[in-house]
Amino acid sequence: MPELRQEPITKKWVIIATERSKRPSDFPVRPEKRKGGSCPFCVGNESKTPPEITAYRKEGTQTDSPGWWVRVVPNLFPALKSGEEGPQNQNFYVTRPGLGAHEVLIESPDHNSTLEEHSLDQARDIFQMWVDRYRAVMEQEDIKYVQIFKNEGSIAGASLEHPHSQLIATPLVPPFIAEELKGAKEYHTEQGHCIYCDMIAHEIEEGERVVAEKQDFISFCPYASRFPFETWIMPKRHQASFGSLDSGQLQSLTEIVQETMQKITGSLNNPPYNMVLHSAPSGEDDAPYYHWHLEVLPRLTIVAGFEWGTGIIINPTPPESAAKYLRETSVQNNRAKEELVWQQIH
Repeated sequence: MPELRQEPITKKWVIIATERSKRPSDFPVRPEKRKGGSCPFCVGNESKTPPEITAYRKEGTQTDSPGWWVRVVPNLFPALKSGEEGPQNQNFYVTRPGLGAHEVLIESPDHNSTLEEHSLDQARDIFQMWVDRYRAVMEQEDIKYVQIFKNEGSIAGASLEHPHSQLIATPLVPPFIAEELKGAKEYHTEQGHCIYCDMIAHEIEEGERVVAEKQDFISFCPYASRFPFETWIMPKRHQASFGSLDSGQLQSLTEIVQETMQKITGSLNNPPYNMVLHSAPSGEDDAPYYHWHLEVLPRLTIVAGFEWGTGIIINPTPPESAAKYLRETSVQNNRAKEELVWQQIH
């Protein structure tokens, strides 16, 4: 019997179409043929990107030269960029200047590596750079929100296959985040608890939607999953802002992200996916009602007419089935190539 499930934070509805239930093998993922070769993000092509913002690099190497293992540059075609505040139209149509920031975080010198294949040290440094850039950009004047995200595969929006993620900072709180904040604040007012903390406790107690668990983090398929194998990763300790992540949590975050992604890519034939960070906006760093988290969204289905017309997503894979399959998928720890790259650049 199909089920209508309500997402407890935003109150949006999804349809879990159990009669259309699909297993991983039912999704026709077509592996993309990697072009390989050289690209603007490859070592030796530093002059083909805008000037470097920052990098983790060998001591003694120069900016915009080889020797780096994580590198950050401005996006060549920014969605938003810094500048001076201009006039705003306050008539029937409201307009404001597209001020903000747009950065590319190049995750590795290795063109063919992926997030789940990186050495643990390399992956940890990627997330350390996420934290560094998040904190630095959030301190900029007029920035209200910092979004970090990763698009893997052309279907998910990646225009270059070299491993990278992006940061876009906005002068306003995005609508999706505003909806989460509103729902979380209402729950906190009524119940006196963080809804995310209660969700984590419930998922651990029930266990059927848990994918992986570490000392400081949990990954699970949410109760009202919008998409097949949608997975959320959350810190167990209450933490509103991603910028509050400490060094002790960093290792645990890296481990659970890699394990979760190895399960997803291994069981679903390397699907395209989006990974998006949800965090508290400026001024809400210590909010008792909000909880930062990562959402991993495999691109296995197409949003079609009913979804666009109603806002109700149809998901053909129950999250309980997805979590069980992922939980039981063995993780291959074959990182020999990336370990070699790590040794070479250090």
